[in-house]
Amino acid sequence: MDDLFPKGFYFGTSTSAYQVEGGNHNDWTEWEKLNASRLAHGSKKYKRLPSWPLVKNDALDPENYISGIAADYWNRFEEDLDLAKGMGTNAYRFSVEWSRVEPEEGKFDIEALDHYRAMISAMRERKLEPFLTVWHFTLPAWLAEEGGARSKDFSKYIARYAGKLAQEFGSDVKFWITLNEPEIFARNSYLFGIWPPQNDNPFAYFKVLKNLVRAHREMHRAIRSETESASIGFSTDPTYFESAGSKWDNWLTAKAKYYWNNWLLDRIIKDLDFIGLNYYFHSRVNLIPNRNLNEKISDMGWELYPRGLEKILEEFAHHEKPIYITENGLADMNDANRGWFIRESLTAVKSAIKKGVDVRGYFHWSLLDNFEWDKGFWPKFGLVEVDRRTLRRTLRPSAEIYKSIIKGE
Repeated sequence: MDDLFPKGFYFGTSTSAYQVEGGNHNDWTEWEKLNASRLAHGSKKYKRLPSWPLVKNDALDPENYISGIAADYWNRFEEDLDLAKGMGTNAYRFSVEWSRVEPEEGKFDIEALDHYRAMISAMRERKLEPFLTVWHFTLPAWLAEEGGARSKDFSKYIARYAGKLAQEFGSDVKFWITLNEPEIFARNSYLFGIWPPQNDNPFAYFKVLKNLVRAHREMHRAIRSETESASIGFSTDPTYFESAGSKWDNWLTAKAKYYWNNWLLDRIIKDLDFIGLNYYFHSRVNLIPNRNLNEKISDMGWELYPRGLEKILEEFAHHEKPIYITENGLADMNDANRGWFIRESLTAVKSAIKKGVDVRGYFHWSLLDNFEWDKGFWPKFGLVEVDRRTLRRTLRPSAEIYKSIIKGE
């Protein structure tokens, strides 16, 4: 299959710092301690899913919602990068934890920066192209106390942080992702009130969206000023909206695509060298947008609809920017669907490329089982299983399937 992809195509895996590193202290670690029991009780909403008997013991345990040591990637990154390399991948997407690098406002931690430098060197040694995500949801405690993403100084603070990373790592990192799914962060934290700081205020939501647009622009300038050769993008999480066919469905579909998928992207497209695309969701619009459950589903109840990836890629082609699929995956404890899902997703990518879409890489989410935010550890997204008690790593069969696809078999 490899020969059907463009020369230089990146096959990779993705992680984020807070979800795998362990040992962090930031706005999430404070919030999860206060909310663990509530989250465990709330997990009962999943009891009608076929996967519930497999996950309920973890889902009902408050300790599941405490990130703690996570996958201990902070100390085991070389072992984990060996696993990534062993799958045949040639790229790796990771993030830097802001609270480690700048634990106090304006004071950067040299030891933390050196540790990330060692990680990047380990990627280079294994011929894994680093894709560095500057910000993946979490905030230093000091910034959360100042208002977090609502702060009038948010863009100034995050641009300074991005500039520091570029100053430190610019000679070793070409690909920079400023923000991960900023639209998802804004909705879950400031519109729906699910994530910290649990606002559910539309005025706060729109303020945060505007702050995130400004943040990207200032981060872009800060990174570019330190490393002119950088390729700078951001990662967005669009839904494939599909009209059921009526006039009203077509109208609603167009509105959903604009406000859900494109509102933020349209405001920063001039400041992007590439688009990072995270694809998970499909919604058929039949008077109201809804997520279909008419195909295979993940352990979290998400519909598995890999053919939608081709459609999303076609929709995003009009931006005339290179596209990297920076996340695409599923919660699948028994690894029942992951191999099929990867094959179908890459078939969709291949088809989009044949139609002229400039897709340059695919990163499966995730390399490791990780801490899935307000769901804790029970959803298993990893190509590599991580035993919660021993932290032992075990390749799932789907990792071998991914390897065979990369090799063109």
